[in-house]
Amino acid sequence: MSHLLRTERLSLRPCQLSDLDAIHQLWTEADVRRFLFDDRQITNEEAKSFIETSVMSFARYGYGIWLFFDRQSDQVAGFSGLLHSLQSSPSLIFGTQPQLWGRGYAKEATLSVLHYTFNVLGLKKVEADVDEPNIASIRVLEALGMSRTRRAIINEHPLLYYEIQTWRREAPEKLPAT
Repeated sequence: MSHLLRTERLSLRPCQLSDLDAIHQLWTEADVRRFLFDDRQITNEEAKSFIETSVMSFARYGYGIWLFFDRQSDQVAGFSGLLHSLQSSPSLIFGTQPQLWGRGYAKEATLSVLHYTFNVLGLKKVEADVDEPNIASIRVLEALGMSRTRRAIINEHPLLYYEIQTWRREAPEKLPAT
């Protein structure tokens, strides 16, 4: 099964160990890590562990973390994907290079991931959590059709929880190419 995804403007492929430097650079970017890792600078080894887990997840479950690229460039524009959970449904994760914010890339890439998740893999539910101050990501989640389910304080940080249980069928011209 091919895990390569395409949208009108983006191409997505599973992250690989050869992407370690690019991913570590993105995940340690101050504006990205602020909400992704609670402003903690992760090590190269931690980034490598995330990639290894994603590679295994693709092999076992058909999903993991995709990197996305503007079709005009070979530079990583961001990432979107699902983290496997033994206790619940997969959890959505995404982020974009700060210099590319405001272009709709996170929504476009994540819409493609959700389309694949529901229509190809046949999963029934995806969850997400987001730091309450992260207004941009909240907008993306809501634009994707995710519903807020609860709020909690975790390690003194307010988190909002979202889920999507059914995939809204869109006109074929609006669905991302896969």
